Amino acid sequence: MAEVSVAADDEAALPPGAPSTDLLSLHESIAGVLATQGDWRRAYHHLKSAFDLARAGSLRDTLTSSYNRRYLDQWLHGPSVERRGPAGMAIALVDLDLFKEVNDTFGHLVGDRVLREVADLLQQGLPSEGFCARYGGEEFALVLPDVDHAHAVRIADTARIRVAHHPWARIRPGLSVTISVGLAHENRAEVVEPERQLRHADSLLYMAKRAGRNKVAYHDKDSSRTIPRSMNSADSPGA
Repeated sequence: MAEVSVAADDEAALPPGAPSTDLLSLHESIAGVLATQGDWRRAYHHLKSAFDLARAGSLRDTLTSSYNRRYLDQWLHGPSVERRGPAGMAIALVDLDLFKEVNDTFGHLVGDRVLREVADLLQQGLPSEGFCARYGGEEFALVLPDVDHAHAVRIADTARIRVAHHPWARIRPGLSVTISVGLAHENRAEVVEPERQLRHADSLLYMAKRAGRNKVAYHDKDSSRTIPRSMNSADSPGA
């Protein structure tokens, strides 16, 4: 039996930017061909690459391509104290305001597109070690390591403004989208369990909702605050 040549060993058979599912299938196919030729070392290499791609895919949300709840849980229950950095760490829970009305008015396909675009907007401007994860439904979590309290508030409010100012009407006339954010910051010296910090962010998120939505709620020293503080507040990135 003639030996089969594997021309796609370096993934050159796929166009740039090919989906990871295609890369996974390619690695599996190459591994099968190499195994039939007795080249077990290279077959193992491609099987390992397929496994790594499958694992990476299992940590991504299929709709928005942001990280999923599984990745968030793994990160928070890992050595997160060491990852906080000297300035501490913030967790922000983000919820799309009145998202059910978006689905009811414009349909679920538009709702899905809104979720994808909000995820993209939330991932902009994060610190190098920060990330966005879909927490569930229309909720997202922002994990912001090594940021002080003031910086965390700026990141959260800039994200709020970015979403509110996004040209949603280009998707459908009359469409507008805002988010509410609950932001919980802990100093490095405050070793807080991840569940407690998440619960804190969740309670602040509900505070932002009760204050009228399209707000960021956070603790400032001994009190809780929201921004903007009134519906007439200046609402621009420089405000």
